[in-house]
Amino acid sequence: MPELPEVETIARGVDARVRGDRILQVWFGSHREPFKNSPARQAKGLEDRVVLGVERIGKHIVVQLGLAATRHSSKSLPPAGQWVVHLGMTGRLLVTTPEAPVAPHTHARLTLASGRELRFVDPRRFGRLESRDLKRQKPFTAPGADPLLVDSTSFVALFRGRRLSIKAALLNQSLLSGVGNIYADESLFRAGIRPRRQAGRLTRVELDKLRQALLDVLQHAIRLGGSSVSDYVDAEGVRGFFQLEHRVYQRTGEPCLTCGTPVRRILLAGRSTHYCPHCQH
Repeated sequence: MPELPEVETIARGVDARVRGDRILQVWFGSHREPFKNSPARQAKGLEDRVVLGVERIGKHIVVQLGLAATRHSSKSLPPAGQWVVHLGMTGRLLVTTPEAPVAPHTHARLTLASGRELRFVDPRRFGRLESRDLKRQKPFTAPGADPLLVDSTSFVALFRGRRLSIKAALLNQSLLSGVGNIYADESLFRAGIRPRRQAGRLTRVELDKLRQALLDVLQHAIRLGGSSVSDYVDAEGVRGFFQLEHRVYQRTGEPCLTCGTPVRRILLAGRSTHYCPHCQH
């Protein structure tokens, strides 16, 4: 599943290409799974709307929408609606031309005034699409803190008294929104913390080190366009490169790049977890 760096990369790429564009027409596929509310309602909330911006909120991509009448306004008006995209396991949000071949499992095509199209493709149909009318609904928010923005004091407070493992805590989206298996493993390695350690027993020094490691890993991964370990590509269909920087994730049995000890794999919180038994304590 795409994690924070992948979702951030896609959101930035889509924003750079469609900000200020107007949605002329919407086509939706016949499968019901991707739709959190009806295709008809989503079409009504999208057609003739201007894209004010595209951003990442947690693991979701949120397209901020304004009324077409506000397109040339000099004033910065709040959005009237949102289109919320969750990529699921295999979802892609692509900016392309109408002439480009339509990939199998394409569930949404938004025709834009610029002549481009915004397409949502999802072979496994675990992704979700939702339209929000901000006159009747609250703006979309993530359930937990943003790992790129949370300060040291707030980060430490998230884990105070928690009995679950630190790996499980990092994956808990109600605590931190956006961290998944890849970046939990990589951050714990860089912080020198074993994934089984009880979150509530980590010291302030250890948690400060973990927060910085997490921030460094996420920012570096964003710079490299995310990790393409499965189906992930950016808004133009280009793979990321951070998988070349992985130090423990999916390197079971291979020598640690720091000390040479074979990397171990365990099952923790229902997820494959990779760590170095020498470098992590």
